[in-house]
Amino acid sequence: MKSSRLVSILLLLQTRGRMTAAQLAEELEVSVRTVYRDVEALSAAGVPLYGDAGHAGGFRLLDGYRTRLTGLTAGEAEALFLAGAPGPAAELGLGSVLAAAQLKVRAALPPELRAGADRISGRFHLDAPGWYTDAEETPYLPAVADAVWNCRVLDVLYRRWAEPTDVERRLEPYGLVLKAGRWYVVSGPGPRTFRVDQILELATSDEEFTRPDDFDLAAYWTTYQRDFHNRLYRGEALVRLAPGVQLPRAVNCRTDEDGWTLATVPVESVEHAHGEFLRLGADIEVLEPAELRERIARTVAELAERYAKLA
Repeated sequence: MKSSRLVSILLLLQTRGRMTAAQLAEELEVSVRTVYRDVEALSAAGVPLYGDAGHAGGFRLLDGYRTRLTGLTAGEAEALFLAGAPGPAAELGLGSVLAAAQLKVRAALPPELRAGADRISGRFHLDAPGWYTDAEETPYLPAVADAVWNCRVLDVLYRRWAEPTDVERRLEPYGLVLKAGRWYVVSGPGPRTFRVDQILELATSDEEFTRPDDFDLAAYWTTYQRDFHNRLYRGEALVRLAPGVQLPRAVNCRTDEDGWTLATVPVESVEHAHGEFLRLGADIEVLEPAELRERIARTVAELAERYAKLA
């Protein structure tokens, strides 16, 4: 919508300063001609902006001009307060900063939008960690966050799964990711991913590093997750599932004459699949691989013998 686009131009110029028509067009995904028409509309509405010609030219607002957040829609105002994550902000040492920012935004909202934002805050709460996981201690998280922000090199003692477990690492922290209640730091060179709660010791260096201009944290994390799952599930199992039973990641599903579903399921290992499939009890039959089928058969036989003694 044009009205929404005009507000976007106004806020972009207010937050970023001088921008060319081409930069605005790329940001808003419209043509340069559309940007010129929108700028004319803003000027006609009394917004004090002007343009400079030449190589270093562009559009900018008159120094000192600020707009109130009257351009927000009701949905945008509500989403803004729904996105607030007080738990993670507090872990980063930004709890009071987030509260102050939300207070200022709330004060700037018109009354009709303020009521909706308050209603969202009171009815939705984000709690990222799972039920059956203990919260990991991350005493070095604020220091890592500070190094991310200031592009400072970190020297850490890190605990990993493989031997030797405790290793020294030099990190150039590009960004932090919160996944299912657990913090990860993505660091160069590489980049590589480290769990913040596995940092045993940390020393901040005075050495600065240059973060790659083309590094996209969100894009990296999407690729990292995909590659992680591809590495994790390296095997396959052919199973039969009772009617109504489903398994995540199951493919090539087809129903047999008994109404059971034949499906191929990616598995991490025989050991891991053994535990996962036993949870389904009699609602699953493993057909292949033979090693997994035999392992489950032995376990079931041992259980039957054990419980027979109690009868």
